[in-house]
Amino acid sequence: MGTGSPNIVGVVSIKAESQGFALGTTSDTSLLTVSDNKAIKINNIIVANVHGTNSSTIDVKVTKENYTSDGVVNTDTSGTFHLAKNVSVATGSSLVVLDTPIYLMEFTGGTGDILKAKASVASVLEVFVSYEVLDDA
Repeated sequence: MGTGSPNIVGVVSIKAESQGFALGTTSDTSLLTVSDNKAIKINNIIVANVHGTNSSTIDVKVTKENYTSDGVVNTDTSGTFHLAKNVSVATGSSLVVLDTPIYLMEFTGGTGDILKAKASVASVLEVFVSYEVLDDA
């Protein structure tokens, strides 16, 4: 991997993982940050409203470093890109934000991709992420 463009054929391990996050503030919460020599394949993201009376909106986004993958011509790929923006999650309901896999990648010499979430109301939403860590080190 090493350049932000993972060679998924050359991995030495693939570890299935999942984590839950309680969004206790209304600020951006970093959920996953890609480390050196890693790529993360996110399989799904589910947001649940666990509060008895309050609804909330959710933003889920990826902050990316600028790089160009082999075989792809583009200009600037850096920035923050939303998977969901200001989507309402009613009391007692869940929202499937992602059910088709995406990859988050490392960026040597900088910060890897970062998956973030933000709720409009604190302590109302929980986020569950199922993913695989691909390691080439």
